[in-house]
Amino acid sequence: MSGIVIVGAGPAGIAAAVTAKQATLLDDNPTVGGQIWRGGDSHPWFKRLSDSDSRIIASARVIAGDAAHQTLLVDRDGKVETISYKKLILATGARELFLPFPGWTLPNVMGVGGLQALVKCGLPVKGKRVIVAGSGPLLLAVASYLKKCGAIVPFIAEQADLKSLARFTASLAAHPAKLWQAARLRPRRYLTNCWIEAALGSSQVERVRLRQGSRVWEEHCDFVANAYGFVPNTELAVLLGCKLEAGAVKVDSSQQTSVPNVYCAGETAGVGGVETALLEGQIAAGASHLLARLRKAKSFGRLLNETFRLRQELSNLAQPETIICRCEDVTLARLRNANSWRSAKLHERCGMGLCQGRICGPAAQFILGWEPCSVRPPIFPTRLENLLQENSVK
Repeated sequence: MSGIVIVGAGPAGIAAAVTAKQATLLDDNPTVGGQIWRGGDSHPWFKRLSDSDSRIIASARVIAGDAAHQTLLVDRDGKVETISYKKLILATGARELFLPFPGWTLPNVMGVGGLQALVKCGLPVKGKRVIVAGSGPLLLAVASYLKKCGAIVPFIAEQADLKSLARFTASLAAHPAKLWQAARLRPRRYLTNCWIEAALGSSQVERVRLRQGSRVWEEHCDFVANAYGFVPNTELAVLLGCKLEAGAVKVDSSQQTSVPNVYCAGETAGVGGVETALLEGQIAAGASHLLARLRKAKSFGRLLNETFRLRQELSNLAQPETIICRCEDVTLARLRNANSWRSAKLHERCGMGLCQGRICGPAAQFILGWEPCSVRPPIFPTRLENLLQENSVK
């Protein structure tokens, strides 16, 4: 049996592995870093991880878990193995929240972080016109990165209103480092109270229709980077029996969940930024002396969530013919025939595709008010024989 097993090698998982000194770190990507540090190796935490005695298992996807027997079923290149643990730290991060609008399935319309990841992997954007829209500070960071790569970013469209952002800016006086970051990333044109109503084009996106108050206009573009914050990846935690609170895994001051020997750190326990994730990862691995710093960092996370709270108008963007579930081509009109997420899955196959409801589920929750139903293994697609093995280890 392994001692400490950590699922997720983003900032929280890396910090936990470094603090634990000897741990098994699992991640479904070929390299560590998560979404935020993807493609880089110069951050000081990478050096600290390499200097530790922690074992890294990359390209390892956890498809099931059993808290009673303290085991995880891990798929590595189509082959599965069972990993036991004495202490489990979940640092599975978060994914972008997409709110469907007409044309959102057109090629070259993608998430803010998704486009950034593709550019880091070699997608050329030099000279391309990119509309960056949605909500949250990630818009600023990605727009800055895209411009450094030669993209033309005419403005950022932020759905939050000017009053909320003014309060947020004033509150940054208590967080000098964050204030400096914001000033460094400040774009020339930052449109508040503004969002994309539709993406237009034939074989790919060619222009978008935007709204800012009563003003509606169209902008030509080659790419759209659009997302409305993040959704914690709680599937594994729920499968293990962990309780949720406000959509994130509920933890105590030591980052322990409601399940014995299972801890949680980072965005999975609530979206709060890199600093919070690093502190939570260390605390989950035993660094209790950092609790005071974590309380201060969490105050900034609460400020972020309040400032960029989504407006209700965004729930009306999708039209009856707008596809909500891209995997199964389920439109909003078909979803309105159902009365719950479970009903939509049973009768319309919404959420039954490859993403297993990770994209359409939060969208349906925001648009229709549906609560997600229970999580069942596998939490990621896998071979049928792997499911048989999952049953055999219980």
